[in-house]
Amino acid sequence: MADCLLRSLMFIPAHNKRLLDGSLRTDADALLLDLEDSVQPAANKTVARNQILDYLEQGKFNKRQIFPRVNDRESGELLRDVTTLALPGIDGFVYPKAKTGQDIYFFDKLLETIEYERGIEIGTFKIIALIETASAVLHAEEIAKASERVIAIAFGNEDFLADIQGENDKEASPLFTARSMIAMAAHSARVAPIDTVHIKVHDLEDLEFNLKIASKLGFQGQLVLHPKELPLVHQYYSPTEEEVKEAREMVDAFEQSKKEGVGVAIVNGKFVGPPLVRKAKEILDRHKKIQTKAL
Repeated sequence: MADCLLRSLMFIPAHNKRLLDGSLRTDADALLLDLEDSVQPAANKTVARNQILDYLEQGKFNKRQIFPRVNDRESGELLRDVTTLALPGIDGFVYPKAKTGQDIYFFDKLLETIEYERGIEIGTFKIIALIETASAVLHAEEIAKASERVIAIAFGNEDFLADIQGENDKEASPLFTARSMIAMAAHSARVAPIDTVHIKVHDLEDLEFNLKIASKLGFQGQLVLHPKELPLVHQYYSPTEEEVKEAREMVDAFEQSKKEGVGVAIVNGKFVGPPLVRKAKEILDRHKKIQTKAL
């Protein structure tokens, strides 16, 4: 999986200075500085780009993971977005409305051209691809594998429901198949699966209900709209002390069994083979990233 810690990815309209300043006081793992849907009218897109530049120059984004959400390739704004913001201090970009892997391939080559022209190491800028349409869900694995820059694919349920002319319910049942396919596609490509935003930002009970579903399906993080969602999101996408303890025991027991030529270790009544050890190592790796961030 990607080296980034991506439990929480919080959207901020980049033209809104008050919200941008507020985001810097949160502990969101990544800040998604929006240049797309939330930046209206279109004249504000220039304001948003310039404001991001100002914050970069002032060092306000230091030690933060920064991913602007650019406009899509059919918007007429994409080239302005990336030529303005493909700079040191930007970790990568969120690419919206990807329909197939070709969209990501196109964006990859655009970033490569800019990197080459500016003397920046090729592959510096990473991509988080938004899965927002029926086509994107059906091509999720292709999108996730279209470029080595892709570190995550993220579900956009509102656009998806509009695209399929569907409607969500209290059980989130219309989203279950799409969520499952996105999570499987991400794990197949060894990138992070990120769940959709929760638009009822003040309904933390409903947020927790959806976190339970998504975490069981294998998601590793969530798109976030409001800081009050962060504690629950971090709780569900961080290993517990008990999980970390058991993971250490599994890895240690497995290594010891190999040294002794036993072949199989048993921890807490479970046979510990390669699949469980791989999961245990991923838990320990995530725990280490969280501890490092806290320093």
